[in-house]
Amino acid sequence: MTEAYEVPALRRADMVLQRLAEVRAPVRAAELLEATGLARSTLYLLLESLERRNWIERSGDGYVIGVRLFEHGSAYLRHDGLQEAFRTAASAFVARHNEAVQMAILDGAEVVYVAREDANRPVRLVSDLGTRLPAHCSALGKAIMASMDDADVLAMLPPTLVALTERSITRVPQLLKALAQVRNAGVALDVEEVSAGLHCFAAYVGKTAMGRRVAVSTSVPIDRMDRRREKLLAGGIAQLAKQVGVRMSR
Repeated sequence: MTEAYEVPALRRADMVLQRLAEVRAPVRAAELLEATGLARSTLYLLLESLERRNWIERSGDGYVIGVRLFEHGSAYLRHDGLQEAFRTAASAFVARHNEAVQMAILDGAEVVYVAREDANRPVRLVSDLGTRLPAHCSALGKAIMASMDDADVLAMLPPTLVALTERSITRVPQLLKALAQVRNAGVALDVEEVSAGLHCFAAYVGKTAMGRRVAVSTSVPIDRMDRRREKLLAGGIAQLAKQVGVRMSR
């Protein structure tokens, strides 16, 4: 079977944009040359073209993602109705529990954060919008995968389940057992599987009109947890998922 044709210019632009999206600091042209392997003349022409369209911007002696690209990406939430469905219900959750809450979609074997409502106090989070996490070791990912058949889960998993912390799930039988527990409980957990010191609760929302599987979660420092609060947050995140699901289906 022949491979699908790929437009070289788009592939090159994607390589540059992906590298810029991976880091928080501006990326210099020399670093982009090394990361992409493009010829110097090709890269500089590409950077000039992307900058002219505001897809990227200069920052000091490097480049960052531009405001126009942010605008294009934000349109995804409008098309799928995700942001509107999330906003009101998330605000109510934060007002009641004073904990941040986030929403993510499944993309391949990863979850991608697409919305967040912050609490009125500092919290250690890894959920900047656009952040990707392996589905197998995040509460969000487990909540979504629990909505799927095991055969479909196995088909989407990468060959190796990477560990983000020493507590991350890295064995398929362990993951399938965890998903069975999520199906029974209705809420997925990760305790320091993504980030040391964080206890996360997540629940499955449903599928968007475009077929994306969605979940919501809250991440809480372990030093603020006890049995009573664990029960409240688990129930709260399950209720939030139902509310977002109802709004998303309208």
